[in-house]
Amino acid sequence: MPNSSSISHFLLLPLADTWQLQLLHFCLFLGISLAALLGNGLIISAVACGHHLHTPMFFFLLNLALTDLGSILTTVPKAMHNSLWDTRTSPTQDVLHSSFSFSSSSQQNIAS
Repeated sequence: MPNSSSISHFLLLPLADTWQLQLLHFCLFLGISLAALLGNGLIISAVACGHHLHTPMFFFLLNLALTDLGSILTTVPKAMHNSLWDTRTSPTQDVLHSSFSFSSSSQQNIAS
């Protein structure tokens, strides 16, 4: 008899048990992610608009900012949603998508 078991969901551990702490974590993650989005946006716009910043070092910083922006926009909103709405499971494809985006972004940074 073949093994037909499969994983359809991952179980998530809560950051806090009370609603007030969950709301505090949500606001904290929201503030940190907005600050990171603003900082990466400033780096991207400065390098794209400043012609004197078109050197390999600033191109590398632009690449890092784009990678960081992609990883923030991929993982943080889902984590904030799970924390605020007290979701205890995450579908397998979400976890695989996050791990694939991290591995491909790290390989992209190494290659450039």
